[in-house]
Amino acid sequence: MTDPRTFSIKDFTYSLPEERIARYPLPERDASKLLIYKKGIIREDVYKNIDLHLPEESLLLFNDSKVVEARLLFQKSTGGVIEIFCLEPHHKYADITSAMMQRQNVVWKCLVGGASKWKPGQVLKKIFFYGENEFLLTAKYIEKSVENFTIELSWNIPSLSFAEILHHTGTVPLPPYIKRPAEKSDVIRYQTIYARNDGSVAAPTAGLHFTNTVFQKLDEKKIHRDWVTLHVGAGTFKPVKSELMNDHTMHAEFYYVTRSVIENILNHLPEKIIAVGTTSLRTMESLYWLGKKIITDKKLRTLDISQWEVYDSLPSVSATEALTSLLGWMDKNHLESLSAKTQLLIAPGFEFKIANGLITNFHQPQSTLLLLVAAFAGNNWQKIYDYALLKDFRFLSYGDGCLLWKSQD
Repeated sequence: MTDPRTFSIKDFTYSLPEERIARYPLPERDASKLLIYKKGIIREDVYKNIDLHLPEESLLLFNDSKVVEARLLFQKSTGGVIEIFCLEPHHKYADITSAMMQRQNVVWKCLVGGASKWKPGQVLKKIFFYGENEFLLTAKYIEKSVENFTIELSWNIPSLSFAEILHHTGTVPLPPYIKRPAEKSDVIRYQTIYARNDGSVAAPTAGLHFTNTVFQKLDEKKIHRDWVTLHVGAGTFKPVKSELMNDHTMHAEFYYVTRSVIENILNHLPEKIIAVGTTSLRTMESLYWLGKKIITDKKLRTLDISQWEVYDSLPSVSATEALTSLLGWMDKNHLESLSAKTQLLIAPGFEFKIANGLITNFHQPQSTLLLLVAAFAGNNWQKIYDYALLKDFRFLSYGDGCLLWKSQD
């Protein structure tokens, strides 16, 4: 396996004109253009016809994480506005789900806009209405670290969870490159139709193109679907500023997978599993490495996958062996699901063990998501992006997308 630590991110770039970035979604989700790449050949269609390009009895794996209204605005008594962007829960919570279910108060790691106007210990207040009654949300500055702030949020309506508080008081955190305020329509359109588990601060955008009509056509062709949960963090937009990848810290994200999903993946190996989105792909490949760890590390100290560990250990076992081992370990520990963090950085040289196909949008230059695409599509990734630019495809979160089949390079 090639070690990407010596890669320069400058080798994974292209020119993206501002006008090619989609500011709004198309009126119809499944009308977005679809680029199909397989064995060096590029074709075009629309998402409404994606079933025509997928083999029967294949398995599509979706990420059902739900975007939360993570952007909170507080106005100081002096009139200044402070923006709190909730990134992820404090480490004292087991996972995002349990933190989202907290009532009356919660501690969260946040980005803060206008932080210079906010002193440690100072409490900000925000009045909101629930039904006909007036309630209060407060934010207390606890501490600051290099990358974020620790904020305690409290509210005086015990019946509401933190997820519900965000829904009533926050706004959708659109990606920074969209460069417009969130609108009412974004609450629906910056969300997949199947989203159900609160926790993401960015949409798993590959799924935005899927509709009930598309699902019906998939069913008619006996194309199966299943769901993992990976909560997308703001780190997905974190630029790679280091000259070499070795100096870049990959963002870690929470994932949740049930036993039945792992069994379903196992039953569709080796060549009929398509990841809908980079987050789904990152989750399923993390499952392989977790299964391999169980085989090779009898003491297994953590379920988390760190950034570089997969490049320090050759994949000496098959996907079937790894997932079977993982299921056996779950049986031994009486588990019906897994919840952990993955920091897996996928770059050229990575050996994919689960996914054979990838459905994804077009990603930013010099991003870890583009590195992942280059790993999956091989040396032709630039040919794919050049074609999309030439043929007027729309880019990034609200843009068009592609169906990529794993490179045989």
